[in-house]
Amino acid sequence: MAEWLESRAIPLNGLKPGAGTADLAPFRAALDGVRVVGVGEATHGSREFFLIRHRLLEFLVEELGFTTLAVEASASASRAVDDYVRGGSGDPVEALAGLGFWTLHTEEMLAVVQWLRDHNRTAAEKVRFVGIDPQHPAASLEALRTYLGDDAPDLLDPLAPLAGKRLGIGPALDRRIEADARRVEDFLTGRASGPERDEALAHARIVRQSADLSSRPFRHSDPAETVSVARDRYLADNLDLLLADPNARIALLAHNGHIMKGSHSGGSVPAMGRHLAQRHGEAYYALGVLFGEGRFRARRPRFGKVNPSKPPVTFRVPLVHKPTIVEGHLAAASPGEYVVDLRGGPRPEAVAQWLGDSLYMRSYGAVARRFTYKLSYTSTVLSEHFDGIAFVPETTASTAL
Repeated sequence: MAEWLESRAIPLNGLKPGAGTADLAPFRAALDGVRVVGVGEATHGSREFFLIRHRLLEFLVEELGFTTLAVEASASASRAVDDYVRGGSGDPVEALAGLGFWTLHTEEMLAVVQWLRDHNRTAAEKVRFVGIDPQHPAASLEALRTYLGDDAPDLLDPLAPLAGKRLGIGPALDRRIEADARRVEDFLTGRASGPERDEALAHARIVRQSADLSSRPFRHSDPAETVSVARDRYLADNLDLLLADPNARIALLAHNGHIMKGSHSGGSVPAMGRHLAQRHGEAYYALGVLFGEGRFRARRPRFGKVNPSKPPVTFRVPLVHKPTIVEGHLAAASPGEYVVDLRGGPRPEAVAQWLGDSLYMRSYGAVARRFTYKLSYTSTVLSEHFDGIAFVPETTASTAL
């Protein structure tokens, strides 16, 4: 297995952004005809994942002409970041804070935003920064209030709880709020089309999606009723809106669990990547990003609950060498960072079997438990879930702003 991986590996010349993209040139062939590259991460809190994704973004933009950076971040609040990277005068640190995700409020993400702004200063076509997550819609509620004017109180007052709602914190909102949000969207749909109305309708769509998520349970006897099934569908739907532009090519940053072409919860909840693969076929490329060992930041729950006022803490995991653990095989293949394409090409029978077996890989979201985090794995079938893998031997914790 190690020999096959080594033969296909594209070694990287370190992770420092701005070092050029010549080392990634062999990866160009794998992305021929691809419009969306989903670039994952095994944790939300590892510095090296930001760095390798920054380097991949430079390659996709500078060498392959990608037009958009889409991020697992607030679709509403990301408009302030987009304005900044396209030459606006806002404060980038404040704009990142407004995204509502501590995972993105890091020095490493700030470097990505600054690079985009620098690139756009001289670019013939400016690269956009777009959030695709319906969470944290306060900016959209305010935009709707401004647009609707005298009509705003009756229509928008029932939606006020959405501004401060955080998924996973406190109980779900009353399900009627989704109908209230849909009423606003229907009201705007009935108005004559124009730039201001169309912009307001886009905000109303975000608010309606957020209302749906905020009023769904995390667990339900019917998985179709849960937050997860709706969230990943909305992530894919919002990315599809960007693909309505026939010239759009999108670098998509999200957790491995979202960009993969499989399902969550034992196969009952399609991931965003599965939706995209079903809709776009080979034009979607899922690149999982994994690590051998090291540190990452995450929030630690207490008595099963997360206190959002408590800062994330640093966790550390060792490299594990077991036949069913993906990272051990990746670490044995090459000593440094590399990218490997899993699509096509000849493969020995043993390799094909390994890629098609049910294996395990590390996976951490924004929360990790104190005593059991080292045992946190998710099942995967590499040949079904990913088109390629980027591997980092060792990680350190991301750097909070």
